[in-house]
Amino acid sequence: MRAGLEPPMSSTVSTVVTDDMVATLGGSKIHPVLATIRMIEWMEWAGRTLIVPYLEDDEDAVGYRIDVVHQRPTRVGEEFFATAELVGIEGNRIITKVWAQNRRGTIGQGTFIQVLLPKSQLQSMIDDL
Repeated sequence: MRAGLEPPMSSTVSTVVTDDMVATLGGSKIHPVLATIRMIEWMEWAGRTLIVPYLEDDEDAVGYRIDVVHQRPTRVGEEFFATAELVGIEGNRIITKVWAQNRRGTIGQGTFIQVLLPKSQLQSMIDDL
């Protein structure tokens, strides 16, 4: 990993909730608001954008663990922001605090851990599937 990635660096991404981002289970829409899984997707994206500039050419990272509480809804058509803030690096684990907000406040928060791997190791893992 390239030098320079240090706490409390952060990255924020944003999007507008669309109909295909609402809570759906078994192919049926169950609530007309942002699904937890979509909020988590954007939290992971914020974590990814935080580390990409620091990856060496032969490195990549994969999601390892995410622990999130979804606290309040966000409507279709409403913008929300997901932020990942670096807490620390322990060995090959990159630990971030993540949260998401809409214009009314925090909608979710938690922790996201990525594992740094050589690209060749990751490819071998994929090839072995």
